[in-house]
Amino acid sequence: MEPADLDVTEIERELCRLPEVNAARIVIDEIGRPTEIHILATSGKHAKQVARDIQSVAMATFGLELDRRIISVVQLDGGQRDETVIGTPMRGGRVIVGTITSEQSGLRQVIRVALEREDDKSEGVAEGSVASSSRHRLVAQATLEALRQIVPVADCADIEMAIVQRVGTRDVAVACVVFVVPPHEEIVSGSAVVRLNNEPDAVARAVLDATNRRLVQLAT
Repeated sequence: MEPADLDVTEIERELCRLPEVNAARIVIDEIGRPTEIHILATSGKHAKQVARDIQSVAMATFGLELDRRIISVVQLDGGQRDETVIGTPMRGGRVIVGTITSEQSGLRQVIRVALEREDDKSEGVAEGSVASSSRHRLVAQATLEALRQIVPVADCADIEMAIVQRVGTRDVAVACVVFVVPPHEEIVSGSAVVRLNNEPDAVARAVLDATNRRLVQLAT
């Protein structure tokens, strides 16, 4: 395929079909030739293997040969998934995000996040300022509170930060969670691509993603 014939958006969309890839951005030169490829991926597979998979998809689908040196892979701990597997130590179910609601009264807002796992349902509540900068953190706190009701070991976790940022052509929610297991503290991160402009849902999934692997370890 000639550079001028490349549909960058279509290539990015195809690359994101790889299970490990959350987001992809391709930078092209003046003649339409890829010069940089930025990938946001999970940590489930080595970055070099992710890069090889990118090369394989580009060649097999578009006949496009990519130089491995232009592929940059950034991996966040755990990575994003539509549903977060909590694992067999905690009955092997999947924790998924249900409804997220917001109520505002004056300068205060209350965020409620509902989680589900098999027959278990829980609701976490967080209250704070109506400031836009507070909303993502409140969603994250409510998600963690709901998770504690399903997975009690999550009581040792707390939200350090939660944001939504632009990665390439997509918005990605990133949550950092601190686990306190005296005398140590451990910071983990999780991410989730924003779908259908639903930022609260992505923030909640990012929290589940951040806590997934660590909670399995703590429960064993």
